Amino acid sequence: MPKFYYRALQRHSGKIEDGELEVATEAMVLAYLQKNSLIPMQIKPAGGISSLFRKPKNNVKFKDIIMLTRELATLLESGLPLDRALQILIGLVSDTPHFKTLLESIQNKIRGGSTFSQALEAQGGVFTRLYINTIRAGEASGGLEKALRKLADYLERNAALRGSITSALIYPTILILVAATSVIVLLVFVVPQFTQMFEDMGKDLPLSTQIVIAAGDIIRNYWWVILVIIGVGAAIGSKLLQQPNLRLAWDKYWLNFPMLGDMLWKLETARFCHTLATLLENGMPLLGAMGLAKEVVENSWISSKLSGIIDALKHGKGLATPLHEAKAFPKLALQLISVGEEAGNLDSMLTRVANIYDTETRLAIQRLLTILEPALIVGLGLMVSGIIVSILAAILGANELVMQ
Repeated sequence: MPKFYYRALQRHSGKIEDGELEVATEAMVLAYLQKNSLIPMQIKPAGGISSLFRKPKNNVKFKDIIMLTRELATLLESGLPLDRALQILIGLVSDTPHFKTLLESIQNKIRGGSTFSQALEAQGGVFTRLYINTIRAGEASGGLEKALRKLADYLERNAALRGSITSALIYPTILILVAATSVIVLLVFVVPQFTQMFEDMGKDLPLSTQIVIAAGDIIRNYWWVILVIIGVGAAIGSKLLQQPNLRLAWDKYWLNFPMLGDMLWKLETARFCHTLATLLENGMPLLGAMGLAKEVVENSWISSKLSGIIDALKHGKGLATPLHEAKAFPKLALQLISVGEEAGNLDSMLTRVANIYDTETRLAIQRLLTILEPALIVGLGLMVSGIIVSILAAILGANELVMQ
């Protein structure tokens, strides 16, 4: 029977306990620890690598983080102390072991003298730097509940935007899968039914029919080679895109791609402005806030432009001028940010810009889908009809041969 090593925190005394168990699975180790009032910190096969408990971020879902942030803000705004608020949340998530363990770990850290931000930082990557630094800024300003509320708003907006993109991609993805499946079924199962008949004709087949038959033979006999080529190609492509220069060129190319590039510009603008506004509203200095906001930008070309802006801020320049020089965002966004900085309400103007581009992103997605969905349907029809026409052309040729 496998042997597992564990390290756990004693719930009542706060002491760390190390031990080994001979059980079938890690789940049984977890059950043992919970039964004995131990909070798991690490579980791994004896002599093996650390288990998923070493990285709790694999167990905690994004929606759980949003719920924690929103509920904790509500409880603190009601006048409850942080420890009591966490205890209430622990009771609410008793049916979610991993999340409950996380909250108990945070609570134990706070009871041990850590600040809330330090307790979050000790959770092995569950919380992002942006999250932790926003909490730290809220603690420093004495407005932790305000920081949590704004963080919850920020996370919910991100989740809503992510959800709208995912939902929008479901139908095109289904169309692509249907198209691919239809073509494969025709080539692998339908076309071979006519192959022997065509061979018995003893007549040269039309070029289109020869291509269709050859494609069916390749897929049927060498499907594994195709999968290997796709897998190797994907691995090589992923490796190449880890090179900074190639990644920069790749991301810049997609920004200039018709329609899709426009959507990506607006998406990154909304994401950056929401993040920067949230950090500034919680009292974080502009330079530190820019460094964190830059991290949420996924496009490396835009991110590289923001690095130059951070350097300009270090030399005492404002935000608007370097942004205009870098041309990292749409003109309207740059103009509004400039107005907000001049008027002294940069954080509220950034929120307005973010809301504008949230809406613009959704509209851009809808416009893209308005073109993409009919194009996919037409493409599917052309492929299927092309295969059918190729087969019919050969059959009609056979009929002409018989009539002669």
